[in-house]
Amino acid sequence: MSASNWPRLGFGVGLRAEHYEHVLAAQPSVAWFEAITENYLDSGGRPLHILEQVRSSYALALHGVALSIGSTDPLDDQYLIRLRALVERLEPALVTDHLCWTAVAGRSLYDLLPLPYTEDTLRHVVDRVRRVQDVLRRRIALENPSTYVAFRHSTIAEGEFLAAVAREADCGLLIDVNNIFVSGHNLGFDPYRYLDAIPAERVAQMHLAGFTDMGSYLFDTHSAPVHDEVWKLYRYAVARFGVTATLIEWDADIPPFERLQAEAERARREALSVERMEHTHGQPTNRSSLAALHPEVDGGAAGRTAVG
Repeated sequence: MSASNWPRLGFGVGLRAEHYEHVLAAQPSVAWFEAITENYLDSGGRPLHILEQVRSSYALALHGVALSIGSTDPLDDQYLIRLRALVERLEPALVTDHLCWTAVAGRSLYDLLPLPYTEDTLRHVVDRVRRVQDVLRRRIALENPSTYVAFRHSTIAEGEFLAAVAREADCGLLIDVNNIFVSGHNLGFDPYRYLDAIPAERVAQMHLAGFTDMGSYLFDTHSAPVHDEVWKLYRYAVARFGVTATLIEWDADIPPFERLQAEAERARREALSVERMEHTHGQPTNRSSLAALHPEVDGGAAGRTAVG
């Protein structure tokens, strides 16, 4: 698969109920919207009616939080049937979810929980992704989670695990740059090396968001502007993967729509500045040749917490 197989959507924002009225009335100048899948699975609800109006004017991605691709529970067939119906109805450019588990023994935990990165887990996740794609009759993209603990018996680095899932299941990746920065700080890994492990041709989309510094760890709150260090990491990601569909997430303390629009516009400027640099100086091929795009990462970290 080449990068051109993924739609070049440009720079968008997450669609939230607080902005429905503004989006429908003002038709703001953003390239696309991402909608949380589970908010629109009710085929008779007002939210879906609004989403269809938005879809008539903008490109759309569906972003799920309940697929639970890493769970040991069986895949939820009813959920997949409803998801396929929604996908067929809206024809989104992308369908995405998270590399995580959210339920066990039929009970939802309402969180995106990390996996042990082992060969057994890899085979398990790959099989489930293939089955989901068979049902949906299309590729999906999986997002890297924000993490605060890790399993002691993991044998594969997260970036390498994500890359292996994408290759073996023939799916895409949604690279959340903020999550990589947050997890790297919390668990003590280098976020730039993480990006180096990701195959560029598998990257369908990127996320940017804000975090909250809790002192001993960073918390992925989506409640603030994108941090300067995340912008630096994003520039490196663009140099690695090219100008890719990029989405601003803001889910708490939601500001006026114009503030999100400004963040999306900054993402556009940052990405195009990297592209211009490459056209001027040639395509960078390794980390050292990209050093001009960012200062060295602070070697300090909150420390690694292990479980399991």
